[in-house]
Amino acid sequence: MLSVVDLSKRYAGASRALFSGLGLAVAAGEIVALIGESGVGKSTLLNCIAGLETADRGSICIGPRATDVVRLDEAARAALRAQHIGFVFQAFHVLPTLSVEQNVAVPLLLSRVPRSEHARRIGTLLERVGLGGFERRWPASLSGGELQRVAIARALVHRPALILADEPTGNLDPRTAGEILDLLLERTRDQGAGALIVTHSQHVAERCDRTLLLTAEGLR
Repeated sequence: MLSVVDLSKRYAGASRALFSGLGLAVAAGEIVALIGESGVGKSTLLNCIAGLETADRGSICIGPRATDVVRLDEAARAALRAQHIGFVFQAFHVLPTLSVEQNVAVPLLLSRVPRSEHARRIGTLLERVGLGGFERRWPASLSGGELQRVAIARALVHRPALILADEPTGNLDPRTAGEILDLLLERTRDQGAGALIVTHSQHVAERCDRTLLLTAEGLR
């Protein structure tokens, strides 16, 4: 579901590349943890994979057709995200002016999923993440754990090939973090997606199928 080859990224004015020559792969149904010290480029790597930032060199191939993100223009990257990528952010990024149902519906509105399937998919997934009956609730009325459940449902509702998660449990208490991690791993495997999870938590890393360490010298 993901193949990264010889990837490099340097910010303008920086004396050295943030990372260079990176390579990794994530298979369908595989969940990979990405760990490393702050500042080595973990979140930037995730953003490059999602096409939210532009890599300077290399290839990032995603999905069953192995579409290379690096060679796409911005419109094509947005279309690829809508079809094949689900992103779970540390800070939730749930839209405050939309209800729970409307937040989860956003990827469906951007994808090719028929409108006739939207309500069924949203209702089924909210039940599975423990938010059945929350469709009309507003984000301001939800706890941190509930907001992250909304974010996970939103990331999974269009059944993407690849899940990218940036510290998905970082803002949660230990008990809620455990529940959210269980949910994310279960739903990702259930849908046969590949997943790359950036984390500082050793516990999260141990629950994944394997772990990659990003350092200033590269991945290992």
